[in-house]
Order: sequence, then structure tokens, then C-alpha cells
Amino acid sequence: MLILTRADVEAALTMDETIAALEDGFRQLAQGNVEMPQRAATPVQPHNGLHLSMPAYVGGDVDSLTIKIVTVYGDNLAKFNLPTIQGVILLHDARTGAPLALMDAEQLTAVRTGAVSGVATRHLAREDASILTVFGAGAQAFAQVEAVCAVRPIEQVFVITRTGEKDAAFCIHLETKLNVHATPCSDVRMGVESADIICTATNATEPVFNGNWVQEGAHVNAVGAYTKTMRELDTQLISEARVYVDHHTAAQAEAGDIMVPVALGELRYDHVIGDLGELLTGAVEGRRHVSDITVFKSVGLAMQDAVT
Repeated sequence: MLILTRADVEAALTMDETIAALEDGFRQLAQGNVEMPQRAATPVQPHNGLHLSMPAYVGGDVDSLTIKIVTVYGDNLAKFNLPTIQGVILLHDARTGAPLALMDAEQLTAVRTGAVSGVATRHLAREDASILTVFGAGAQAFAQVEAVCAVRPIEQVFVITRTGEKDAAFCIHLETKLNVHATPCSDVRMGVESADIICTATNATEPVFNGNWVQEGAHVNAVGAYTKTMRELDTQLISEARVYVDHHTAAQAEAGDIMVPVALGELRYDHVIGDLGELLTGAVEGRRHVSDITVFKSVGLAMQDAVT
């Protein structure tokens, strides 16, 4: 069995290839060629942790069988200087069930999470979008910026975090790796109002900005909140935007940005226009007008790991 370290995954995996793979994967999902049980989540409450098991089989030309075992520990960076997300992916031969490879999941998860926002941005954001504001400064935030820059002509990135401690170093990292101008931004309202595209990649449990600040024609990718009670976006933004999700079943189980206002009776789930597979196959409309605000909410799918 092949063993792939994080360095191996980093060397082998590119954003452009991952975006293309995910477009195929979401089409397979829409066409009924994916078996993907809802992920099993085991809370580790004494340590502010969550253990996730994510199996998937993707048929068609992909023919990939995987399971990802991943942990999400919100205090890791502050307490132990360890990543928030850690784990491994086991790849099987779909024909025989034989184990083929065990690989580090941290980098793969970051890239595939960025790539799904790349897919959504390609099909929902305005073609001329050039200013990106990102909330977060971790591996997920970097992958969000990389993916958006792969599909839109981004000229300026504003970086916003809760403390601001890592913003300057993160901006240098973006400029060095992606050749894009990046600036720390302490004025949240200015960063939101200026943006053509906004990406949120945080561990926030409450909305990180006022939805009234989002300009007409903007597109928002929200990937940080991953439980039914966590939120990065407020009800104002969700209720006014054309909203899309990665997958309806997963969103209804885990997308707090949508399900909190649904639970409060502030909107109905059918406000969601469709999922990404439906968008890619033409089953639902995307952006209709240049002034539309569009939102893509992702909670992460095992299918994404399998095709990546």
C-alpha cells in the first residue's frame, strides 16, 4: 500500500486539476452516480474536538472508493501549535476493495475545500470580479484565495481576522505564492463593501459581518461553519441572496448559516435555489442579473475527497 505524506500530497496536487475533478464529481453526484452516507460526527467535548468519518464511492469514469477520518480541534493552534484539521484518507480499489493508498488529509482537505469555492465562483461570480475579501488566515483561507484567483482576475485581496495577529504574514504569503496584491484590513465594513467576492473560512459561531454591507453583484463563498448551529453569514444576507449549497442533504444537516434562520422561522429551506450539481447540469439557474448577490454555502462532502 502506498503511503503519501503531506509533502507528497502537496507535490502531487494542483488547484486547477482539483477544480476540474470537482466539477466532474458534482456532475456525477447530480446524475446519481455517488454513494455517500451522511458523515458520522463524534464530539470530543472535553477537548473541544470533533471526530468525523466520511466514506464515499464515486462511479462513472471516476470509480473511486475512499474514507476520510478527520478531526477538527478548535483549540489546537492556540494550545499546541497544531493544525485545527488533521486526518488521513484511505483509498481502496473500487473493483476489489483492496487498500491502495493511505494519505495525509490536511492538505488535500484544504485544497478540495478551496476548489469547490473555485467551482462555485466560476459559475456564480461576475466575470469581471477583481477584489476579494477573505475572512481567515489559515490553510483553508489560503486555498480559498488560490481557487478564486484561478477562476477570476483578482487584483486585490483584503484579509480580515478576529485578532489581526497573523494578517501581515499571511498577506506576504499570498503575495509570494500567488502573485496577488494582499492587504491586512481592520475595517470590516470597508472590506465587505469593497469586495466583488467574499470568502469566509473561520471557526466563527456567529456572523462575521453585517449582510447589509455586501454590494450588489457580489458573490460569497462560506466554508468555515460546519455544524447546524455555527454561522458566518447573517440572516439578512441569506434572505436577500440567491443561495446555493454543495448538497441539499448535507446542508440541511450541517449548514447553520441556512438552518439557524430556518429554525427561527425567518425563512424556509426552499429559499435555496439549488445545489452545485444542479447548477452544473443546468437543472437550476445561476446568476441572472449583474446586480444579483449570490451565496455558496459548503459544509464539505466525502465525494470531494474521493474525486480529489
